[in-house]
Amino acid sequence: MTKQESIHRLLNPGVVAVIRANSSEQLLDLAKALAAGGITGLEITMTTPNALQVITEVGKALGDQVYLGVGSVLDAATARAAILAGAEFVVSPVCKEEIIRAAHRYGKPVVSGAYTPTEALTAWENGADFVKIFPADGLGVNYLKAIKAPMPQLQIIPTGGVDVNNCGEFIKAGCAAVGVGGSLLKKDLLARSDWAGLSALAAQFVANVAKARAELRK
Repeated sequence: MTKQESIHRLLNPGVVAVIRANSSEQLLDLAKALAAGGITGLEITMTTPNALQVITEVGKALGDQVYLGVGSVLDAATARAAILAGAEFVVSPVCKEEIIRAAHRYGKPVVSGAYTPTEALTAWENGADFVKIFPADGLGVNYLKAIKAPMPQLQIIPTGGVDVNNCGEFIKAGCAAVGVGGSLLKKDLLARSDWAGLSALAAQFVANVAKARAELRK
């Protein structure tokens, strides 16, 4: 897969599931449920037990049905290990040039973390393909609009505070995609292994993002 093909998959359907699991046992069923609902971009965080093994196993089991990435990456060594395990994109909550260089060395898109306008521009100037505004829950949609006004070149993926009701508003504010965690991977759904319910919720996220993109094209 070329880097441009990877970026296309990351942006479509525009919802990236941020998986911070306490256990790797449910992850395969969880991934299948998300894919059934239309969310194929899966960011498996390094805080997940046996994260690298999970990335390899899910990748082998589901192949092109999902687009696997690694999250919570804090150094270049971790980025490299995850890519060798099968990660197709790298996400960090912080901006570190060594992580960006490591991802680019292997031709993988990298999403670099930022909070302030200065951090966002620094990430972009250091070569990040996307800027992860994190945590976005204390900032809101208007903050994203304010950042995009003077810096429209930024490809922003907000994470934290994005839910099924406001995901479309983030897209209309100019975000390239959204990252969603607990508002998608609800504890009650996972506790009951309600995979049909998770698929339905995933489909709702996808539909709301698609609707927002369609409104922008009008």
